Amino acid sequence: MTSISITTPMPPPEWALLQKESMKAQARACAYFYSRYFDEQGYMRCVPRWGGDDGPDDAIENLTGWPTLYMMGGPEELLAMSNLAQDGHIKQYTEAKTVDVPFCRDGMYYKEFPVMFDWLHNGESMSVFGDLGLCDPDAEEFERRVRLWSGFYMDEDPGARNYDPEHRIIRSLFNGSRGPMLRKAEPIDWAGDPIEEGRFVLAHGERNFQEMLGHFKDYTDVIGDHPSNMLATGLAFNAYALTGEDKFRDWILEYVDAWVERTRANGGIIPTNIGLDGAIGGACDGKWYGGCYGWGFTTVAPQDGRTVHRDTIHLGLSGFSHALLLTGDRSYAAPWSEMIDLINENGREEDGQMVYPNKYGDDGWYNFTPGPYNVGAMETWYWSMTKEARARCADDAWVRYLSGEHPTYPEEALQADLASVRQKVESVRTDPLTPDTRLSDNTNGFNPATPNALFQLTMGGPAPKRAQAVHCMFRYFDLGRRRPGLPEDVAALVDAVGDTRSAVTLVNLNPVDPEDIIIQGGAYREHALKSVSVESKAAEADGRTVEVAGDYLRLRLAPGSEARLEISMERFANQPTLAFPW
Repeated sequence: MTSISITTPMPPPEWALLQKESMKAQARACAYFYSRYFDEQGYMRCVPRWGGDDGPDDAIENLTGWPTLYMMGGPEELLAMSNLAQDGHIKQYTEAKTVDVPFCRDGMYYKEFPVMFDWLHNGESMSVFGDLGLCDPDAEEFERRVRLWSGFYMDEDPGARNYDPEHRIIRSLFNGSRGPMLRKAEPIDWAGDPIEEGRFVLAHGERNFQEMLGHFKDYTDVIGDHPSNMLATGLAFNAYALTGEDKFRDWILEYVDAWVERTRANGGIIPTNIGLDGAIGGACDGKWYGGCYGWGFTTVAPQDGRTVHRDTIHLGLSGFSHALLLTGDRSYAAPWSEMIDLINENGREEDGQMVYPNKYGDDGWYNFTPGPYNVGAMETWYWSMTKEARARCADDAWVRYLSGEHPTYPEEALQADLASVRQKVESVRTDPLTPDTRLSDNTNGFNPATPNALFQLTMGGPAPKRAQAVHCMFRYFDLGRRRPGLPEDVAALVDAVGDTRSAVTLVNLNPVDPEDIIIQGGAYREHALKSVSVESKAAEADGRTVEVAGDYLRLRLAPGSEARLEISMERFANQPTLAFPW
């Protein structure tokens, strides 16, 4: 392992102080949030219900971002609370049962997993679990669960025949530990059991249970495959990164390759319904844009009659992401990137400005809005690093910072996070609801974890998304404490990302003790580090380029020291792994 020592002193920069204060503030606020809304068993203090408005997924979604904060260097308490809440969540919703919703009468969870739901909601139920492997891959419960749950989608569990290997489809939008729903969905399947009127604050705008049913009256076409089901590949990706067993990798590539073929066959637009016979639009009268949450899914809000356009097509990005990480094949970025351009070719001028479509129905493209369609623009740029792809997200504040056009972004983003923490803590403090009047989603907006800017700035990657792999240039390990993340007094700022070279400045704010860290390429060691150039007058390697021997770079930072490292790498050169350096 290549080692470099840094001894150059540096006054603490503002971004470094803000970065560590943001982490500290978020961690303290998370502990306060947890003490208010979760008990000693990890159960949420709420009325547990099934449903697409408030349901099991919303309960654990309250801890979104907590494992990410820990993985970046947050205190051990974050991981302890995440693990306790994950275990408690499974027990709480295994015990919780419905009366009217038929498939939850024996428990909303079975085999520790949702009995059947769409992957917008299944994915939210993975808000904590999906990132636990990055925190502690040696945890026995993590391996047991990720193997079991992956099996639900790899045709390994006879009680959960979600996957059809002949047609390479997940057979329904509703799927889970009790298998797929192979009938029309009813509003009650989505809304859950009736509620007592006037008892709860309904967070989705409805005023009573009848309006909750009305919300879901059009959510019927669930038979057949949908792009959002590719989020299920996150389970098998974690299983492969943990074990290295080929069966997990092979299944992901088999399933994602089928979606690549369907997209090509459909003229470059990913279809939103695949019938049980494998035909595009096969369960929706041949309409490739059909199905619940599909390209043509538009409904009416029952409380005010507004037309609302809803889809979960974006969740399909996860499948292409995982296939890229597993193969290093950049062509997996192409289908989505090309689809963005195809959609925007249908833009038109209205009232002197260009508008672009977001939906497709019986009469063609519709729901035209200002600004090009850019769903997936950030991801496809980061995967490919082409100039053309970067142009699609050139207005993003983080991208502008990396381009040198927004130099104050780090300080502004971190200050905004601190303001957000203060506001959310105040919301927790003044929340008037009690456990018997609280629904699981009432507190989602109070979660004080805001890891996105920290992730962008320290690890050099787009904001993480739940239930899927993260992408970044660098990951850090605290060698002295033998745990993931930056040491408590070390800050990092990635100021350049590129296909072959990225740069990060590291600062030791501790005036007394040195800190030893290990740097790897990518969250899963998927990037092979090649060489490092150090900008630091007193560094042993100053002014020279040092070849990196092995998969890691070891850095010793003297008290109060700093260095900017330009690191060359070959991206996506290694098979992804959750293993730690020791």
